[in-house]
Amino acid sequence: MFSLTNLSIPVIQAPMAGGITTPVLVSEVSNAGGLGSFGFAYSSPEIIGRDLRLAQSLTQGPINANFFLFQETALPDSKTIQLAIESLREIAPDIDFVIPASPFYPDLEMQLEPIWQLRPSVLSFHFGIPSDLIMQRARALDIAIGITATSLEEALQIERAGANFIIAQGIEAGGHRGIFTNEVTDARLTTFELLPQVVRRCTVPVVAAGGIMDGCDIQKAIDFGASAVQMGTAFLCCAESGASSEYKAALMAERPRPSVFTKGFSGRWARGVENAFTRHMEGKPTLPFPMQNTLTGALRQVAARSHDPEHQSLWAGAAFHKARALKVCELMNALQIELKG
Repeated sequence: MFSLTNLSIPVIQAPMAGGITTPVLVSEVSNAGGLGSFGFAYSSPEIIGRDLRLAQSLTQGPINANFFLFQETALPDSKTIQLAIESLREIAPDIDFVIPASPFYPDLEMQLEPIWQLRPSVLSFHFGIPSDLIMQRARALDIAIGITATSLEEALQIERAGANFIIAQGIEAGGHRGIFTNEVTDARLTTFELLPQVVRRCTVPVVAAGGIMDGCDIQKAIDFGASAVQMGTAFLCCAESGASSEYKAALMAERPRPSVFTKGFSGRWARGVENAFTRHMEGKPTLPFPMQNTLTGALRQVAARSHDPEHQSLWAGAAFHKARALKVCELMNALQIELKG
């Protein structure tokens, strides 16, 4: 079974959904001695099988397949829906926003079918802990399990469930907060506030995530007790990344905008580069996750087709201004040199 000690560079390339984690990106990270990861949050079983097979043909290294754990959510009343739609029409009057129809999210059981067939080295989860049945089947197939925690309480639950490692996600991380439920208050701990708490109380290996951009950050995390780090934003501007040219330009801008938290795109708090959409949606009503994600889909597709960064979800961590436009092999080599230095 996979162990973090197998990595020649203690780096997990973070799973990022929406086509960012291409098979070439994932395989090149693994070829360079790290753990390449797919973000399969919304992907169909067909896409999951296709991408995983391609990546496995490009590397002998380990691969991580990551999934969201969606919670059962009822469609809100018609007034709430109309308010959410009106908020979007204010900024995009030409788009026909359609009320989301059930099912609001993929069937996890079906998504996992290609995983059981193709057996990647690692299976990881965001927004909670999978069922005992999933944990048992992964163990039977020698697939290691990693789960995201945003607090010590979540980390302790993850350890009790039998995960092989815990991903301690600090508030600096880009994309969605991995908090188990929106029903509780987010402690908003930084990476280096959360990491020592989890390392001190948990016996399984801990991965530091959030704001890790270079070898110095990696070394600091290891000094704090991490077995490895998870880096997403650092890979967004790589040549092999599926991020659009305008997405990369926003990250590499000479005078970068701040990163902000928004529920506007998906209905769950996520960190990305500030743009016209995030400013407009501040304080505006949204549908629950992932209904809001479905509702804004048409807007994001139009923005992508027209190369409009002001209405795309430009997920990125707090330190995105340190991103480098390199090939994966060059970035991994630079991280290794910085780590040794």
